[in-house]
Amino acid sequence: MKHDVIKLNGGKAGSVELGDEIFGVEPRVDILHRVVRWQRNNAQAGTHKVKTRSEVSYSTKKIYRQKGTGGARHGARSAPIFRGGGVYKGPVPRSHGHELPKRVRKMGLKMAISAKAKAGSLVIIDDVSSDGKTSSLAKQIKSLGWKRALIIDGQQVNVEFAQAARNIDGLDILPSMGANVFDILKRDTLVITKAGVEALEARLK
Repeated sequence: MKHDVIKLNGGKAGSVELGDEIFGVEPRVDILHRVVRWQRNNAQAGTHKVKTRSEVSYSTKKIYRQKGTGGARHGARSAPIFRGGGVYKGPVPRSHGHELPKRVRKMGLKMAISAKAKAGSLVIIDDVSSDGKTSSLAKQIKSLGWKRALIIDGQQVNVEFAQAARNIDGLDILPSMGANVFDILKRDTLVITKAGVEALEARLK
């Protein structure tokens, strides 16, 4: 399918042919959900930790004699039923990540891009050349009407553009290899450079 190409100043820059195998896939909620869940679980730190009975700072001396007290038998104050005692089967550092087939991940990325194209939220721009000034770039973004946008560049991100964009709220830029389902879906507008289109087509074939 053909898609119009614009410049950062809003001017027209011709058109580009987009492959239906990447930009025209019918989105499936279950696939997108699986990929987003895989991403978020892998990003979860999993560093929560509590002290067990062997780790709390208590004496291991028997608190009272075994028999004749009329109460339950206990060996130390570190038992889980006492205040300040160790926690029984509490959380320990672990990974929350799980495996997901590469074909499903690739399918999810295609569907996320296609969903933006189907919703009319896909913008193709010629390039992201910039003078490195945040003020001038902010004016261009405002004139284009992008409020929460993700820009995907080619193999490498334009350094001057990234420097100008880093202080603009709601604007993020990623190289083509950094494109992912979660970041695409949570933005209102997906902006891809012509170099980014070529890189994504090469990556997702």
